[in-house]
Amino acid sequence: MTGPAKLKLEAVNRMERSEFVAALGGIFEHSAWVAESAWEKRPFGSVAELHESMMQVVTGSPAESVIAFLRAHPDLGTRLKVTDYSASEQQGAGLDRLSPEEYEILSTLNRNYVERFGFPFILAVRGRSKDDILEAMKTRIDSGIPEEKEEALRQIGRITRFRLDDLLE
Repeated sequence: MTGPAKLKLEAVNRMERSEFVAALGGIFEHSAWVAESAWEKRPFGSVAELHESMMQVVTGSPAESVIAFLRAHPDLGTRLKVTDYSASEQQGAGLDRLSPEEYEILSTLNRNYVERFGFPFILAVRGRSKDDILEAMKTRIDSGIPEEKEEALRQIGRITRFRLDDLLE
């Protein structure tokens, strides 16, 4: 699969804040503030260091900001407009080709999850099938709220690392 040319980490380290945010602001779903805050920690010695700095911005934020951040993520399988990153990832997992019955099951699971936890179900779907995703939703709905918040952040870490690895060399 050939995509856009990858950015070099050295070039990212030299970017002005606005360029940095334009290039990396979409890595974290609807949360360009993560890139904006991480910019101050340049230069990064590796993609892993950049990713860790960005994750620290999120996990070091006040609890209400973290919840708002989690709520910025789309429901899996939604038919609403999502970011290009999310659309591509969900298509890869087959969530754009759900039967009406599968869509209804996923919608019900999404609703139940949001009612229980107050934020959408978040899962790194790359390499997973729609059946894997449905099984994960059914399993995680029984988690405690603190554990599920932690798991959502862990999944965001996986998602964003995939995205950074795709974007940078």
